[in-house]
Amino acid sequence: MTDASSTQRTLVLVKPDGVRRGLAGEVLRRIEAKGYTLVAVELRRADEALLVEHYAEHAGKPFVGPLVEMMASGPVLAVVAEGHRVVEGFRSLAGATDPTLAVPGTIRGDFGRAWGRPVIENLVHGSDSPESAAREIALWFPGL
Repeated sequence: MTDASSTQRTLVLVKPDGVRRGLAGEVLRRIEAKGYTLVAVELRRADEALLVEHYAEHAGKPFVGPLVEMMASGPVLAVVAEGHRVVEGFRSLAGATDPTLAVPGTIRGDFGRAWGRPVIENLVHGSDSPESAAREIALWFPGL
């Protein structure tokens, strides 16, 4: 029996590096293979205002400028996924933030690597808590 209170939504972003490398479909495949439901999917270019708001918790940190620049460099696949404990489930699918340390079998472990650029290009973003997910989904998909 499923506990409805543990059904969650999370925001997943396939970052421009993942889209450029043709990995958006693989990310979606893994989300669905895990048994999560795709609630919304949109390929879009994120403007600076959206990205600054998305990364607001990191405002003033030195990596924010280069991160916003990288995220605005190309299309982003924005996804809302839903399921039992999907926030932590997707983060497990994604793997460690540093792709060099991400274990094989995870998205970053299988497809990521360090490129020696100012910002880690690690293919995907996943909300880190149900509260962050709610805030991020409202930014990227205000109609949900």
